Amino acid sequence: MAGLEIPGWDPETALLIGAILLEAFVLYVGYGGLERLVGPYLMRLIVGGDASAQ
Repeated sequence: MAGLEIPGWDPETALLIGAILLEAFVLYVGYGGLERLVGPYLMRLIVGGDASAQ
C-alpha cells in the first residue's frame, strides 16, 4: 500500500533534530534566567516602582 511504509532512519536527521532540541532547551533556560535577573529592574524602570506593579 502506498504511504504506509516506514522510512529508514537517517543518522544526520537524528543529529539535526537533537541539535535543534538542545538549542531550544538552552534558549529556554537562558531567557528564563535573563528574565529573573533583569526582569525586576525593568519592571521598576517601566512601571515606576514595585507597589504600582501589583
